[in-house]
Amino acid sequence: MPERVRWAVDQLPLRPGRRVLEVGCGSGAAAGLVCARTGGGHVLALDRSATAVTRTVERNLGAVRAGVLTVRQVALAELSVPAASFDVAFAVDVNLFWTTPAAAELSVLRQALAPGGTLLVAYGPGPRPGRQADVLRRVRAAVDAHGFVAPLVLVEDRGSGVLAGAPAGGEPAAPPAAPPVRRR
Repeated sequence: MPERVRWAVDQLPLRPGRRVLEVGCGSGAAAGLVCARTGGGHVLALDRSATAVTRTVERNLGAVRAGVLTVRQVALAELSVPAASFDVAFAVDVNLFWTTPAAAELSVLRQALAPGGTLLVAYGPGPRPGRQADVLRRVRAAVDAHGFVAPLVLVEDRGSGVLAGAPAGGEPAAPPAAPPVRRR
Protein backbone atom coordinates (compact mmCIF):
# COMPACT_ATOMS: atom_id res chain seq x y z
CA MET A 1 0.00 0.00 0.00
CA PRO A 2 1.66 3.25 -1.08
CA GLU A 3 1.96 5.66 1.85
CA ARG A 4 0.61 8.56 -0.25
CA VAL A 5 -2.60 6.56 -0.84
CA ARG A 6 -3.05 5.85 2.87
CA TRP A 7 -2.33 9.54 3.60
CA ALA A 8 -4.91 10.72 1.05
CA VAL A 9 -7.62 8.46 2.43
CA ASP A 10 -6.81 9.67 5.95
CA GLN A 11 -7.61 13.26 4.81
CA LEU A 12 -11.14 12.36 3.69
CA PRO A 13 -14.20 12.88 5.93
CA LEU A 14 -15.27 9.24 5.71
CA ARG A 15 -17.91 7.61 7.86
CA PRO A 16 -20.61 4.99 7.37
CA GLY A 17 -23.13 5.81 4.69
CA ARG A 18 -20.91 8.17 2.69
CA ARG A 19 -21.13 8.22 -1.11
CA VAL A 20 -17.62 8.49 -2.53
CA LEU A 21 -16.21 9.04 -6.02
CA GLU A 22 -12.62 8.02 -6.71
CA VAL A 23 -11.04 9.42 -9.88
CA GLY A 24 -8.18 7.35 -11.31
CA CYS A 25 -8.52 4.18 -9.23
CA GLY A 26 -5.32 2.58 -10.56
CA SER A 27 -4.63 -0.64 -8.65
CA GLY A 28 -7.65 -0.29 -6.36
CA ALA A 29 -5.68 0.29 -3.15
CA ALA A 30 -7.55 3.47 -2.17
CA ALA A 31 -10.93 1.99 -3.12
CA GLY A 32 -10.38 -0.85 -0.67
CA LEU A 33 -9.48 1.52 2.17
CA VAL A 34 -12.46 3.76 1.46
CA CYS A 35 -14.92 0.85 1.27
CA ALA A 36 -13.74 -0.34 4.68
CA ARG A 37 -14.54 3.09 6.18
CA THR A 38 -17.93 3.72 4.57
CA GLY A 39 -19.99 0.77 5.78
CA GLY A 40 -23.45 1.12 4.30
CA GLY A 41 -22.17 3.70 1.83
CA HIS A 42 -21.15 3.33 -1.77
CA VAL A 43 -17.95 3.95 -3.71
CA LEU A 44 -17.73 4.60 -7.45
CA ALA A 45 -14.15 4.14 -8.65
CA LEU A 46 -13.33 5.13 -12.20
CA ASP A 47 -10.34 5.04 -14.48
CA ARG A 48 -9.76 5.51 -18.21
CA SER A 49 -7.61 2.37 -18.27
CA ALA A 50 -9.19 -1.06 -18.74
CA THR A 51 -6.19 -2.57 -16.95
CA ALA A 52 -6.74 -0.33 -13.91
CA VAL A 53 -10.44 -1.19 -13.80
CA THR A 54 -9.63 -4.93 -13.93
CA ARG A 55 -7.04 -4.57 -11.15
CA THR A 56 -9.42 -2.61 -8.96
CA VAL A 57 -12.20 -5.18 -9.39
CA GLU A 58 -9.85 -8.09 -8.71
CA ARG A 59 -8.36 -6.44 -5.62
CA ASN A 60 -11.80 -5.55 -4.20
CA LEU A 61 -13.98 -8.38 -5.49
CA GLY A 62 -15.78 -8.78 -2.15
CA ALA A 63 -16.83 -5.12 -2.10
CA VAL A 64 -17.95 -5.31 -5.74
CA ARG A 65 -20.04 -8.44 -5.06
CA ALA A 66 -21.53 -6.84 -1.94
CA GLY A 67 -22.63 -3.81 -3.98
CA VAL A 68 -20.44 -1.43 -1.97
CA LEU A 69 -18.07 -0.70 -4.86
CA THR A 70 -18.82 -0.02 -8.50
CA VAL A 71 -15.89 0.28 -10.92
CA ARG A 72 -16.27 1.94 -14.31
CA GLN A 73 -13.96 2.52 -17.24
CA VAL A 74 -14.63 6.14 -18.16
CA ALA A 75 -12.76 9.41 -18.36
CA LEU A 76 -13.89 11.86 -15.69
CA ALA A 77 -14.88 14.45 -18.30
CA GLU A 78 -17.31 11.89 -19.75
CA LEU A 79 -18.85 10.80 -16.45
CA SER A 80 -22.59 11.32 -16.26
CA VAL A 81 -24.23 11.02 -12.85
CA PRO A 82 -27.18 12.80 -11.25
CA ALA A 83 -26.40 16.08 -9.50
CA ALA A 84 -25.27 15.80 -5.86
CA SER A 85 -24.55 12.06 -6.17
CA PHE A 86 -21.48 12.10 -3.90
CA ASP A 87 -20.46 13.41 -0.50
CA VAL A 88 -16.74 13.04 -1.18
CA ALA A 89 -14.64 12.95 -4.36
CA PHE A 90 -10.90 12.39 -4.52
CA ALA A 91 -8.01 11.64 -6.85
CA VAL A 92 -4.50 10.47 -6.03
CA ASP A 93 -1.70 11.17 -8.52
CA VAL A 94 -4.04 12.18 -11.34
CA ASN A 95 -1.88 14.55 -13.35
CA LEU A 96 -4.59 16.15 -15.50
CA PHE A 97 -5.44 18.49 -12.60
CA TRP A 98 -2.09 20.27 -12.93
CA THR A 99 -1.02 19.52 -16.51
CA THR A 100 -4.25 20.85 -18.04
CA PRO A 101 -6.88 23.41 -17.00
CA ALA A 102 -9.11 20.40 -16.13
CA ALA A 103 -12.16 22.54 -16.87
CA ALA A 104 -14.47 19.73 -18.00
CA GLU A 105 -13.32 17.44 -15.19
CA LEU A 106 -13.77 20.02 -12.42
CA SER A 107 -17.19 20.94 -13.82
CA VAL A 108 -18.22 17.29 -13.59
CA LEU A 109 -16.93 17.11 -10.01
CA ARG A 110 -18.71 20.32 -9.00
CA GLN A 111 -22.01 18.98 -10.37
CA ALA A 112 -21.51 15.49 -8.91
CA LEU A 113 -20.72 16.64 -5.36
CA ALA A 114 -23.53 17.39 -2.93
CA PRO A 115 -23.61 20.90 -1.45
CA GLY A 116 -20.94 21.03 1.25
CA GLY A 117 -19.23 17.92 -0.15
CA THR A 118 -15.46 17.46 -0.07
CA LEU A 119 -12.94 17.34 -2.91
CA LEU A 120 -9.33 16.20 -2.46
CA VAL A 121 -6.75 16.21 -5.25
CA ALA A 122 -3.70 14.49 -3.74
CA TYR A 123 -0.15 13.67 -4.70
CA GLY A 124 2.83 12.08 -3.03
CA PRO A 125 5.25 14.26 -1.09
CA GLY A 126 7.45 14.61 -4.17
CA PRO A 127 11.24 14.53 -4.38
CA ARG A 128 11.55 18.15 -5.56
CA PRO A 129 9.85 20.70 -3.28
CA GLY A 130 9.94 23.45 -5.94
CA ARG A 131 8.03 21.25 -8.37
CA GLN A 132 5.57 20.22 -5.66
CA ALA A 133 4.77 23.86 -4.86
CA ASP A 134 4.09 24.57 -8.55
CA VAL A 135 1.83 21.51 -8.88
CA LEU A 136 -0.19 22.48 -5.80
CA ARG A 137 -0.44 26.12 -6.95
CA ARG A 138 -1.84 25.02 -10.31
CA VAL A 139 -4.32 22.60 -8.75
CA ARG A 140 -5.50 25.19 -6.22
CA ALA A 141 -5.97 27.78 -8.98
CA ALA A 142 -8.02 25.34 -11.07
CA VAL A 143 -10.17 24.35 -8.07
CA ASP A 144 -10.68 28.04 -7.21
CA ALA A 145 -11.65 28.86 -10.79
CA HIS A 146 -14.43 26.26 -10.69
CA GLY A 147 -16.16 27.59 -7.60
CA PHE A 148 -14.97 25.20 -4.93
CA VAL A 149 -14.74 26.91 -1.55
CA ALA A 150 -12.03 27.24 1.10
CA PRO A 151 -9.31 25.40 -0.80
CA LEU A 152 -6.58 24.35 1.58
CA VAL A 153 -3.12 23.34 0.38
CA LEU A 154 -1.83 20.37 2.39
CA VAL A 155 1.90 19.67 2.56
CA GLU A 156 2.98 16.85 4.83
CA ASP A 157 5.70 14.21 4.97
CA ARG A 158 3.43 11.46 3.60
CA GLY A 159 1.58 13.41 0.94
CA SER A 160 0.34 16.71 -0.41
CA GLY A 161 -2.77 18.00 -2.07
CA VAL A 162 -5.60 20.47 -2.29
CA LEU A 163 -8.67 19.96 -0.11
CA ALA A 164 -11.79 22.01 -0.90
CA GLY A 165 -15.52 22.05 -0.47
CA ALA A 166 -18.42 22.11 -2.86
CA PRO A 167 -20.47 25.26 -2.31
CA ALA A 168 -23.42 24.84 0.05
CA GLY A 169 -26.76 25.67 -1.57
CA GLY A 170 -26.36 28.92 -3.48
CA GLU A 171 -23.07 29.88 -1.83
CA PRO A 172 -20.99 32.05 -4.15
CA ALA A 173 -17.53 30.98 -5.15
CA ALA A 174 -14.75 32.18 -2.90
CA PRO A 175 -12.48 34.76 -4.52
CA PRO A 176 -8.95 33.58 -5.29
CA ALA A 177 -6.52 34.43 -2.53
CA ALA A 178 -3.07 33.49 -1.36
CA PRO A 179 -3.21 29.73 -0.79
CA PRO A 180 -3.47 28.68 2.82
CA VAL A 181 -1.00 25.94 3.62
CA ARG A 182 -1.22 23.35 6.37
CA ARG A 183 2.08 21.67 7.18
CA ARG A 184 2.82 19.00 9.70
